[in-house]
Amino acid sequence: MSFLALEPIRVLLYLVGICAFVGGNAAYLVLAERKGAGRIQRRPGPNEAGWAGILQPLADGIKLLAKQVMVPPGTDALLFRAAPLMVMAPPLMCLATIPFGDTVVARNLNIGLLFVFSFGSINVMALMLGGWASRNKYSIISAARVVSQNVAYEIPMLLVVITLLMITGTMDLNEIIKQQAGWFWNWNVLKIWVNPLMPVTFVIFFTCMLAETNRAPFDMAEAESELVAGAFTEYGGMGFGVFFMAEYANIVVGCCLATILFFGGWQSPFGALSDGLWGPIWFLGKTYALIFTVIWIRWTFPRTQFYSLLNLSWKILIPLSLFTLLLTGAMMKLPLLFK
Repeated sequence: MSFLALEPIRVLLYLVGICAFVGGNAAYLVLAERKGAGRIQRRPGPNEAGWAGILQPLADGIKLLAKQVMVPPGTDALLFRAAPLMVMAPPLMCLATIPFGDTVVARNLNIGLLFVFSFGSINVMALMLGGWASRNKYSIISAARVVSQNVAYEIPMLLVVITLLMITGTMDLNEIIKQQAGWFWNWNVLKIWVNPLMPVTFVIFFTCMLAETNRAPFDMAEAESELVAGAFTEYGGMGFGVFFMAEYANIVVGCCLATILFFGGWQSPFGALSDGLWGPIWFLGKTYALIFTVIWIRWTFPRTQFYSLLNLSWKILIPLSLFTLLLTGAMMKLPLLFK
């Protein structure tokens, strides 16, 4: 068979694998989070369904599938049903361009970084439509919060990404990883000779990623103590389940992107053992270390106030990310002045 005939089959198999990867992560990251929360709060967490609670995600999934999907009266039925589909599609599309290894990628695009951020913005639109279509006062407040929070935190995140584009000169995710080959001090997060504030740049990106994925302490769109369940208040059964899966899928995408941009992607920290199966092992190890940090932060820090959330972005993160952008440009230009 020719290459053109095999290519659709290869892409289809990758997409099936991505769906299985997202489903498995959504199921067992919930269990990991509940177990982690239990340990932090000095309790065992789920431990009845199977050995050490390992079958708890399966039991929860069966329970959600068994529930009838209800459309409350007075809602915009079309948008109400479409919102869960819209919120799940972007992370699946983004993962199709994530290089888990040198050759382990569904579709390697030379504008992969732009592709990820373009589809990532649809997630916010889906949450907004889900909250607005529910015709519930808590959900509508949540929709307004989602929009203002997204606008506030997309700006510093994009400024950080522009800083990295200046350093790498490409939007090809695999090429960004290859430029970080060698020992760990070649990773972008440690390139202090390009910008002394590169570790701070990662902290800005990671903070914005927490806010963009509505994770504590920035989960103001959900805020159970204030808004019941925010945009998800009127959803039940698998409607709620899809929103829940999408949240963890977006966390995986965010941590994958942080691994690629700052921690060398599938590159080994020791300058060797990056080929073959080692590449995906290093990539997933770094990604899950960041996911563990996300879970750790949720159960360690209290939820912030909404105005404090916005002030953090507009008054601190945006000026700081602008400064790192200008500093990077100045330091890259500096050697040319002495030629």
